[in-house]
Amino acid sequence: MLYNRILSFLLLITLAVSSCKTVKKTQVIQEAITKKDTAQTIVIKESPRVDSAAIVKDILSKVERSKIDFNTFNAKVKVSYDGPENSDTYTVYLSMKKDSIILIKVTGTVLGIRGLGLQAKITQDSVVLVQYAGEQSVKYRSISYLQEVTQIPFDFTTLQDLLIGNPIFIDGKVISYRASANHLLVLLVGDLFKHLLTLDNNDYTVLHSKLDDVDIQRNRTCDITFSNYQPLGNYLFSTYRSISIAEKSKLDIYLDFKEFNLNEPLKYNFEVPKKFKRK
Repeated sequence: MLYNRILSFLLLITLAVSSCKTVKKTQVIQEAITKKDTAQTIVIKESPRVDSAAIVKDILSKVERSKIDFNTFNAKVKVSYDGPENSDTYTVYLSMKKDSIILIKVTGTVLGIRGLGLQAKITQDSVVLVQYAGEQSVKYRSISYLQEVTQIPFDFTTLQDLLIGNPIFIDGKVISYRASANHLLVLLVGDLFKHLLTLDNNDYTVLHSKLDDVDIQRNRTCDITFSNYQPLGNYLFSTYRSISIAEKSKLDIYLDFKEFNLNEPLKYNFEVPKKFKRK
């Protein structure tokens, strides 16, 4: 369905996480730490304890300190995907007000027509989608629609963190960690995912995030690599992110932030054309 196809790019990593499944799990976790596909295999042995509570607290505080806090955020993003059947590129225009509203416009070639394909407005309790290409229509849903699409408990705050580039699902228990001269690897286990975080050992920015489903029956997994960090206010912002999804086949999604600013007036607006059909 066209809505769900474009929505997968609107929600970016959200739907990527929810739709991906691996064919087989292994006992090694691959760490992709560069913009290129160079990978280093790291074996993390799970343990019921870490060296000390102080070390655990320090690790998590470093992750929290690297998170971007903001009032408003605007961005223009080139979103590309490469799948087994086809590949495509869209331009996504994004405006966010923290804890309040997310506005998204998607342009590109949809159904052979180039131009504005879809708009979305997401608030704490609702989702509104306007489709321009093909059947012109508007869809009103509650915020639970995000959970219906992803089939995991995503909420407004999680989506907000995804778009700004903050790590998600970091509320699990630290099982093990490994420090080197340049990187710090932390393995957490929460209610939904095992999460391996690779941090820069100097500024504690996230370089790589690997999520594996705790439920082996569902067996979801997703790899997200963060790179090309640039200053954004008092923070460092990942302007290039790649998402690799392994199912029966492989899907790669690339987010290239071309423009971005923090704490300026919202750049993009949202309105529903009067003649559009409600669905």
